[in-house]
Amino acid sequence: MTGGPLVRTSAQPRRARMRRWLKRLAWLVLAFIAATWLPVIIMRFVPPLTSAYMLERKLSQAWHGNRDFAVHYHWVPWTKIAPVAPLAMVAGEDQTFPFNHGFDIASIRSAIDVADSGGQLRGASTITQQTARNLFLWSGGGFFRKGLEAYFTVLIDITWPKRRALEVYANIAELGDGIYGVEAASQAYFHEPASRLTSHQAALLAAVLPNPRGWHADRPSTYVQRRATWIEQQMRQLGGVAYVLDEHPPKPRVDDPQRRYRRR
Repeated sequence: MTGGPLVRTSAQPRRARMRRWLKRLAWLVLAFIAATWLPVIIMRFVPPLTSAYMLERKLSQAWHGNRDFAVHYHWVPWTKIAPVAPLAMVAGEDQTFPFNHGFDIASIRSAIDVADSGGQLRGASTITQQTARNLFLWSGGGFFRKGLEAYFTVLIDITWPKRRALEVYANIAELGDGIYGVEAASQAYFHEPASRLTSHQAALLAAVLPNPRGWHADRPSTYVQRRATWIEQQMRQLGGVAYVLDEHPPKPRVDDPQRRYRRR
C-alpha cells in the first residue's frame, strides 16, 4: 500500500533537480547571448579599436620573438573611403552581398557538389562571415570555430545594416603582412588616402585578399594582375559604385568565373 506514494515521493526530488538544472542552463544560454551580442551591438556604432585577427597576429609574433612586428591599422569612416574600394571587395569576394543574409547558399551548395565529385573543397565565405571571423574569432578551422563564425554572422546580419558590415570589413580586412584596412593599405602601397583610390588600385587591393601575406598590391604577380583585371570587369558588370551605394541595387547574374576566384 505504501509503495505507490514512496515512488512518487522519490520522483519529486528528481524532477526538482531537473528543473533547477534547466533553469541554470537557460541562464547560461541567456548570459552567453548577452555577452556575445553586446559587443556586436556596440560595434554597430563604435569603430573597433582592433580585431581578434590583429591581436592574434601580434601575440603570435611576440611568441616567436619578433618584437619589432607592428600592426598598421587606421580606421576611416565610409565617407572617407573611395566607393570603388568596397565595390572591388564585393566584386572579388561576395557578389551577392547586398542580397544574401550572411550566407551564400548557392556557393555553399556548389562547393559541396565540387567536393563530393572529388574536387578540392573551396571556400564560400561571404563578406559578413569574414567580418565576423576577423573581428571576433581566430584563424584556423574546426567545427567549433566554424559554429561560432556562423553564430556571429547571424548576429551581425540581424543587427547591422549592410553598409556597416561592408564599412567594418573594408577597415579590418588584412591586405598585407601586418596591414589591415584600406586606409593603411592605400597609404603603404600607393601613398594616397583611401578616399583617392582608383578603380585599378582598389582592384589590386581586393585581388590580394585571399593571400595578403604572399601577394602584393604594389608588386603584383602576373596572377594578381590577371585577377585584378577580372575584378575590374566584374565591377563594371555589377553596375559600378551604385551597386554598393544604392539601398536596392539590381540583382547581378553571378558568373562561373566568380566561383573560380572565390576565397579558398
